[in-house]
Amino acid sequence: MIIEIHAQGKKKKYYLAHSFRDGKKVKKIRRYLGADLSEDQLRKLRGRAEEIIREQVNVYKSIADPLKHVLTEKELDFMRQLEAMGHIDINHLSEEGWKQFTESFTYNTNAIEGSTVNQAEVKEILEQDIWPRDIPKEDISEIYGVATAIEHIRKTKEHISLELIKKLHSIVFKNSKTFAGQFRKKGIEVVIRDASGNIVHHGAPANRIIGLLKELIAWYQKHKRRYPPILLAAVLHNQFENIHPFQDGNGRVGRLLLNNVLLKHNLPPVNIHLKNRREYYKALQAYQNEGNIRPTIGLILKEYREWKKEWK
Repeated sequence: MIIEIHAQGKKKKYYLAHSFRDGKKVKKIRRYLGADLSEDQLRKLRGRAEEIIREQVNVYKSIADPLKHVLTEKELDFMRQLEAMGHIDINHLSEEGWKQFTESFTYNTNAIEGSTVNQAEVKEILEQDIWPRDIPKEDISEIYGVATAIEHIRKTKEHISLELIKKLHSIVFKNSKTFAGQFRKKGIEVVIRDASGNIVHHGAPANRIIGLLKELIAWYQKHKRRYPPILLAAVLHNQFENIHPFQDGNGRVGRLLLNNVLLKHNLPPVNIHLKNRREYYKALQAYQNEGNIRPTIGLILKEYREWKKEWK
């Protein structure tokens, strides 16, 4: 990585630049550090910028092959057998079952992202329009939004498209976020840090979002009849989370997309419970860092086992 200095009038603007090969093409990432910096400032800013650029390079490379570590035919056959033996058919979910799923999924998917509305309150909101006191209106609107989005994926015939992705985000966040239904724009980058301040994920550069989503959609269309539905859903969800196309709300949209793929292959939806949040994040990290889809598949099967008794 090298420091580039661009003169603009009397000012000197500093950038950290890095070139790397992506397939047959050479790409360059440049990150702005600041203007008229001292050597000490430059040294401090460079360290953090190097972290971010390395994450961006990983995003570029990992997206190129959604199934970096292809499962063996034996593993694929085993997954098909699990699906067949478990009789996990969409018809096992009655209207009452859908109601229960919608309320539980709405609670858990919002709670994973920090909502403080409890499960009983979610039930009251959706069934009786009773709003708990001292709860932000944004949280209330996102409860209705998630429930409406579930109804949408039940009815839509689309498996995956740019329009569907934006539509789901718009439905969930139309009354809580000004950027509902809009992909990140140039200059808006996403960095996720853990409690210690370490970078755990960096979303794809804004100017690559649409291209990467199109690659993912093309991959799905190519393989939707080849791979078991659970594998398709897991890869699509994890790749979507790697790209992180929205300024906020990617987790909820990603879990809706996961379920949309399952439904389109006549499997019931799956609910990632709040109690399994740590396992969920570890599975995402395993995929991002190693291309390992197995932990996500294991979590989906675990959630199916926990919910199977309620598919009536």
